[in-house]
Amino acid sequence: MNKKPTIDIITLGCSKNLVDSETLMGLFESRGYHVTHDAENPQGEIAIVNTCGFIEDAKQESIDTILELVQAKEEGRLERIYVMGCLSERYLADLETEIPEVDGWYGKFNYRGILDELDHSQVQDQIEHLHRHITTPRHYAYLKIAEGCDRHCAYCAIPIITGKHQSRPMQEILDEVRYLVSQGTKEFQVIAQELTYYGIDIDGKQHIADLIERMADIEGVEWIRLHYAYPAHFPWDLLRVMREKKNVCNYLDIALQHISDHMLERMQRHVTKEQTYDLIRRMRREVPGIHIRTTLMVGFPGETDEDFRELIEFTKWARFERMGAFAYSEEDGTYSAQHYKDDVPTEVKQSRLDKLMRVQQNISAEIEGEKVGKNLRVIIDRKEGDYWIGRTEFCSPEVDPEVLIPAEEHLQIGAFYDAYITDAEEFDLYATTRI
Repeated sequence: MNKKPTIDIITLGCSKNLVDSETLMGLFESRGYHVTHDAENPQGEIAIVNTCGFIEDAKQESIDTILELVQAKEEGRLERIYVMGCLSERYLADLETEIPEVDGWYGKFNYRGILDELDHSQVQDQIEHLHRHITTPRHYAYLKIAEGCDRHCAYCAIPIITGKHQSRPMQEILDEVRYLVSQGTKEFQVIAQELTYYGIDIDGKQHIADLIERMADIEGVEWIRLHYAYPAHFPWDLLRVMREKKNVCNYLDIALQHISDHMLERMQRHVTKEQTYDLIRRMRREVPGIHIRTTLMVGFPGETDEDFRELIEFTKWARFERMGAFAYSEEDGTYSAQHYKDDVPTEVKQSRLDKLMRVQQNISAEIEGEKVGKNLRVIIDRKEGDYWIGRTEFCSPEVDPEVLIPAEEHLQIGAFYDAYITDAEEFDLYATTRI
């Protein structure tokens, strides 16, 4: 028998892409292939790039990565290159013409075809979600509960790429959770383009609260963290579940984008300034200690100085525990690209972004400083230099503050500890478990 080639899968973009890559890795491994992920120097075999096509910087990173692999192929360091994911879903025809050196182009949903193209054996694949190759530390995993989005915000290309919202069957999700727990997973990052919409396409009702409650009842599930909610028509029962279930983290990632009614209407967010203020008040009232992560946008077409002033005042009032911000970038095919002039100068966008982030940095420093002297439950992700690196329930991997504990303390990766917070910086905490 011929030795099967080694395959390196390179993942760009979001955690939803990572889940797709992990699924494909598991399928290849079920057919006897050796698969690596994000190898530093793939050579002599096959590379598969899972691309991002959401915003301009991500698209450029994807193209640059493909071209680097093309050069490696031309130099004889790679045999074949395949591309999948959002960029090729969105720009397939152009990419096929412009980069003919790629051996196969696949999109966001047909990437399993790479498996069939490379392997012609009549092997019956295992159930996909029960054989994912987890690339994160074993104690946590991303759990994708849906694909697509029906919201159609004016600036967003996601519906163009992913199509309409499609919820995964609840039992399939719960089976995957049980399987991952059996493999050592303790913490679940629940992700979707819009998780509060879960179930609407099945029977017209929001079932996210029911799903999370049933997940929380599975033995071995220690932490559940929720990402990418939407403010309009928020399912209030989700807050009850968060409050009552100790293993549902007091953490919610909900992108608000702006606060002025003028901007919210132009962005087609289907929510008002007053409703947004009420939403934040109710979240903090019903889930004491909740940490809210949000994303805000500056420089959307038509944004005035008054709109931006409202955004600054809102940020100061809301005191978000976690906040990211970005300047508007026009995306092909979106409503705003077709109907609005990108009329806020680049230097104004950057100035507003810098001012907004300065405000948030001060808020973040104050909020993290308030944790000094408290005992918090921490999970350990890795050891790095002179410290163990961990996180509290208020911190999602890779994007949120971390907890640094001296390396001389005897800890284990993937274990939970009660940690006493001794000091705080703007985005990190220092702690000891010797309490």
